[in-house]
Amino acid sequence: MNRKQLVEQIFKKRSFLCIGLDSEIDKIPQHLRHLPDPVFEFNRQIIDATHDLAVAYKPNLAFYECNGTAGWESLRKTMDYLSQKAPDLFTIADAKRGDIGNTSKQYARTFFGGSPAFNFDAVTVAPYMGEDSVSPFLTFENKWIILLALTSNKGAFDFQFLEEKKSGKRLFEEILTRSQQYGNQENMMYVVGATQAEMFADIRKIVPDHFLLVPGVGAQGGSLAEVCKYGLNKDCGLLVNSSRGIIFASDKADFAEKSRAEALKLQGEMDGLLRELL
Repeated sequence: MNRKQLVEQIFKKRSFLCIGLDSEIDKIPQHLRHLPDPVFEFNRQIIDATHDLAVAYKPNLAFYECNGTAGWESLRKTMDYLSQKAPDLFTIADAKRGDIGNTSKQYARTFFGGSPAFNFDAVTVAPYMGEDSVSPFLTFENKWIILLALTSNKGAFDFQFLEEKKSGKRLFEEILTRSQQYGNQENMMYVVGATQAEMFADIRKIVPDHFLLVPGVGAQGGSLAEVCKYGLNKDCGLLVNSSRGIIFASDKADFAEKSRAEALKLQGEMDGLLRELL
């Protein structure tokens, strides 16, 4: 999916909601666990209940890889179902890959290469090893990398706010600045955590036009209104992710219905914020 198509979907659906499929087997409702593939069935019902409210889905690969070949099969079935049910949705492999060039090339093939590999629209990438670990992902047309810039976890303060002595830039600002030599606003986004909402004004000074993937709204306590106050641009420029707050809204038989209700709350708020752009 290219940028124009993504922006069109956002304004068509009045939503910039990304739903994280962090489908942890121990949190899936008990009545599904006897099924041959409970993770896929859980995902299927979540997708059925929410696909008209979201513009993106983001499976977190950790919750699939930990189940071995069965987990990869659950992911494969989920992606196949998404492509059939809602082919206009943007799909993100939350894989946080990052390695030397040859290895990154194989990771890129895994997520972008199509059958027998996957066909995601985007993948999250750790930029610590620099340009040669990032550039292999950018060779695929209409595919995106989403670089980790400023995350929402407590440990973000261990390294991401360290200042470079000569420039005075914090590490996350250095990542935002230097990485613009790798790609552009048509194929590169950044992860910026919602719990760092006060930083969005500084971030937009460096990357005013790029899309930002924003985790941390909902269960992690991030404020959608605060994120949008500083983060929205003329094309919206945000994909705001909610995972646990939507998919685990209930652990009973009504889980899909409850997930829809939570997604609808966020989409309704997003609709109001988008109207302010017009």
